[in-house]
Amino acid sequence: MTNKEKIIICRCEEVTYGQLQSTADEHKCTARELKLRTRAGMGFCGGRTCRSTLDKIIETVIPDTLPGELPLKYQPPIRPVTFGTVGENQ
Repeated sequence: MTNKEKIIICRCEEVTYGQLQSTADEHKCTARELKLRTRAGMGFCGGRTCRSTLDKIIETVIPDTLPGELPLKYQPPIRPVTFGTVGENQ
């Protein structure tokens, strides 16, 4: 495994560039499918840090794909919750 393949693209789910690239190459999938197969973009940030890289990987694997053709959806929390509320004992 090269250093490029070891780079963590999705910090929340600890998905590496190598995992994303091999999954995309094997399945020729869309950005949404890549997200579902690897869990990249499904962490706490909701894909805010890794989405652009996912789109670029898909564009290299499927050359006719337009940028953002099947954009990933950002999913904010339903309502904000403070850390104090999460840590309360009931």
